[in-house]
This record gives sequence, structure tokens and C-alpha cells, in this order.
Amino acid sequence: MSLTRPLPGEYAEGYATYIAEAGEGDVLALLQAQLEEVVALFEGLSDAQGGFRYAPGKWSLKDLLQHIIDAERIFTYRCLRIGRGDATPMPGFEEDDYAAAAGADGRSLADLIAEWRALRTASLALFRSLPDAAWGNQGTTNNRAITARCIPYITQGHAAHHLTVIRERYLPALKSA
Repeated sequence: MSLTRPLPGEYAEGYATYIAEAGEGDVLALLQAQLEEVVALFEGLSDAQGGFRYAPGKWSLKDLLQHIIDAERIFTYRCLRIGRGDATPMPGFEEDDYAAAAGADGRSLADLIAEWRALRTASLALFRSLPDAAWGNQGTTNNRAITARCIPYITQGHAAHHLTVIRERYLPALKSA
């Protein structure tokens, strides 16, 4: 199986940033490498540091990891449905509502990291299991058309986007706190 980068028109414009942020090369290999990148970053933090917010009203580092997990779970579910030929439209989700309801700051980083590992491993298993023909299937999410092959790129690019935010905003502020 060889996934090629999706073309404009296969996804809503709102996903263009994530697809652009997905690395070059084999997206499944990039997703596998990113699994350990996230683990290494968060394992280097204490639980107290996991509660750090770089500014008032911003998510904590634990909230951010939980958001990456929640979004990936939703993206992967969408890929499953579209990949299986289910054309039933799927709604969007409000990330701030999910973050508020998740209670990530009440969890340990070790627990969040374990959930991340399990989820990314399951996501990769799904992506690897889809037959080549499934990647061209089109579905609808949040009232916009999307093909299945966009979803691994969105998944990888979404996490990459948030890793950049962590490195640029959270870690420098955490060091100076």
C-alpha cells in the first residue's frame, strides 16, 4: 500500500494546514515515528509540569495531549466509516467542549501517555488494514466532502501542529517559570 498526499478538492480548506504540516514521505512511517516523538516529549515532564499553561485561558500541556488523543480518535473513526464505504454524513466536534469535559488535569501524564500509545497503535493498525481501493472513498464530515486518504495526513499534521505549539510556546515559558 502506498498512500499519496491528497490533492486540494479532496478535503475542506480548513484541513489544508494540517495536510501541509504532515511530513514528506510515507505517512504511515511518519505516524509511527511521531508516536515515539510524543512519548519522549511528554515523558520528559513531571505531572506538575503537565498542568502548565503558558498564558491564562490556554490549555494545559495535559489538556493539549488529551486534545491530540480525542481528535485522533475522531479522525480515525471517520476513516473507518469512509474506508468501509459508509457515506452517512458525520458531524463536526467542538474541541473546547471536549477539552472542558475531559478533565485531563486530573489524570497523570503516565496515564495519558499510555492512552496515546494505545490509540496511535490502533490508528496505525486501521490505516494498514484498509485495502488500496478504500483510500479513494469519499465521505462527508462537518458538511464537507473528504476522501479516506486525507485522514492519515490530517492526523499526522494535526499532531505535528500541536507539537510545534508546545515547542514554541509551552516549553520556553515552562523553562522561564
